[in-house]
Amino acid sequence: MLTFLGFAMIATFLVLIMMKKMSPIAALVLIPALFCVFAGKGAHLGDYVIDGVGKLAPTAAMLMFAIVYFGVMIDVGLFDPIVRGILRFCKADPMRVVVGTAVLAAIVSLDGDGSTTFMITVSAMYPLYKRLGLSLVVMTGVAATANGVMNTLPWGGPTARAATALKLDAADIFVPMIPALAAGLLFVFVLAYVLGVKERRRVGLLVLPGETVEPEHESATLVAAGSGLRATGGTPAPASEAASGSDSGAGAGGEAADASASPAPAEPGEGDGFQGLDPQRPTLRPRLYWFNAGLTVALLTAMIMELLPIPVLFLLGAALALTVNFPHMPDQKARIAAHADNVLNVAGMVFAAAVFTGVLTGTGMVKHMADWLVGAIPEGMGPHMALVTGLLSLPLTYFMSNDGFYFGVLPVLAEAGAAHGVSPLEIARASLVGQALHMSSPLVPAVYVLVGMAKVEFGDHTRFTVKWAALTSLVVLAAGMLFGII
Repeated sequence: MLTFLGFAMIATFLVLIMMKKMSPIAALVLIPALFCVFAGKGAHLGDYVIDGVGKLAPTAAMLMFAIVYFGVMIDVGLFDPIVRGILRFCKADPMRVVVGTAVLAAIVSLDGDGSTTFMITVSAMYPLYKRLGLSLVVMTGVAATANGVMNTLPWGGPTARAATALKLDAADIFVPMIPALAAGLLFVFVLAYVLGVKERRRVGLLVLPGETVEPEHESATLVAAGSGLRATGGTPAPASEAASGSDSGAGAGGEAADASASPAPAEPGEGDGFQGLDPQRPTLRPRLYWFNAGLTVALLTAMIMELLPIPVLFLLGAALALTVNFPHMPDQKARIAAHADNVLNVAGMVFAAAVFTGVLTGTGMVKHMADWLVGAIPEGMGPHMALVTGLLSLPLTYFMSNDGFYFGVLPVLAEAGAAHGVSPLEIARASLVGQALHMSSPLVPAVYVLVGMAKVEFGDHTRFTVKWAALTSLVVLAAGMLFGII
């Protein structure tokens, strides 16, 4: 009964948000509350919610102060040179911009924290996507998938959890997986290239002032007023079509333009509240650039070295950044107010997700679902438990937290594999392949930072990203089998 209710609750949630029948916050709260009553445990709902909130409160605090910190860094111009450098490197070519998004997300993911990766990536790339009229869903999808592959780093979380759960060395798990993970990352870059080419066809090849236009593109030129860019050769869809998600000009599968892509280049800050490339904004602090850069490097270094809990680091960093860059109290209040919308949206989403995870765990739905899936494995698949673990890691890490999967399910899978002579190391390595999909799970707080800062509907992001992320995970699994790693 609990197994059925667990799957039904997750399916109901996904269907409603993807069809935009409910907002994610409302769905994360009301649906689990309803299913908790269906499970006959409505009297314990308060306990489940408080338990879930308690577990996610540090994450919510970290995200709140991280948003303030990186918001201030955007305001003072820390990322402006990065944006200008990417623009010059990409030459305003949509294909290069999308590939650049994947590369940037992969590089920043070396810090091991998804929230930080998404904040920096969106901060740098959002103005480009808005200015060039590219699909923001493409940006969130590529960034999430690239980060998912890189999330397997030993200090990123999943590898450490697998090592702890099975009492193995994290290096013994991760190092042999590098070729398979490299294949997955290469696939993400290829995917970004394909999606970028489709975006180029939709909006045209954009060029900077002073650049020559290819003869074959001279027939169609679109000038972006005030942006310093012009598009050539593309056939941008009318605004009504792009807003409705029409296949015309949708590029990546039709849904890429749904509620997320404007058909013509737009000035940053024009209707979107973002001033990332405005060289005249009063919040710029060019004289403090190296202080801010050093503070950010020190913050990320301290986070990687785990000198202090991440929420404490971002709390201290935000307070210091505000005090040094905006010493006057009214200016500090103005900066906090400017980012209050993002803070409220993300923190609210995390606490709403606490209801969902609290009910899933507290009622025992997660345990029953995992036991049912493990029990459904045919006896003849015993010698292939590594492959089974890899395949199961996709849905299980999507529908439950990493803690639930690695500490609750993985030991059972490892025990079943050991009975058939499968090494726990192979099981542990196979358990990592689902991380590309995991990073777009509604139970991952960082994904709400991504969609919130990018101003993308969570349902649109899910509908667009899940298929590509799942395919990336399967590529990692196939590469692991091919190289004899799994």
